[in-house]
Amino acid sequence: MQQEFHNLKLQMQACTLCKDLPLGPNPIFQLDERAKILIVGQAPGRIAHLKNCPFDDPSGDRLRDWLGIDKSAFYYDPRIGIFPMGLCFPGTGSTGDNPPPKICATTWRKRTLQTLENVELTLVLGAYALAWHLPQLRGKTVAEAVRQSSTCGDGIFVLPHPSPRNNRWLRQNAWFETDVVPRIRERVRQNLSGLSEN
Repeated sequence: MQQEFHNLKLQMQACTLCKDLPLGPNPIFQLDERAKILIVGQAPGRIAHLKNCPFDDPSGDRLRDWLGIDKSAFYYDPRIGIFPMGLCFPGTGSTGDNPPPKICATTWRKRTLQTLENVELTLVLGAYALAWHLPQLRGKTVAEAVRQSSTCGDGIFVLPHPSPRNNRWLRQNAWFETDVVPRIRERVRQNLSGLSEN
């Protein structure tokens, strides 16, 4: 399984399936077979593409605060993985970034997730990741999906996007930061300290 994971990772890093992307292909993800926490989102944004680094922006600062970890742990602890639905920046449309190309998930996602045998906590950001990881919540509002996932206890949390553009939602749903974020931080702490939930 270790060799399979290594080969997949090399193939994804070299992927050029979507040659027609506005800024060209540049797969951005962070995976190690030791990953216990997996952050799954939509796709890298323009800043991530230009810096060749995921979440190195105000969204990432807020996400790390929600998780209760610093930048060093976020990027260098092999137990933390980042695996978006689309590996490359998909370009910008009239209402924000374009959707991740479907070919990316159909080519890489299932095979890669099967090799990540140590994942105990999955953090889901965005509608495309939600549809893949929690299809039973498809069509729910962000608030409904966040509430339902936070009470399931199955190791999957839906998060609102940490972008500053989401400040209004966060103000209107203050319960997320007062009720859900402490639970997420505790799960992250458990996974990074080797504690089990039982």
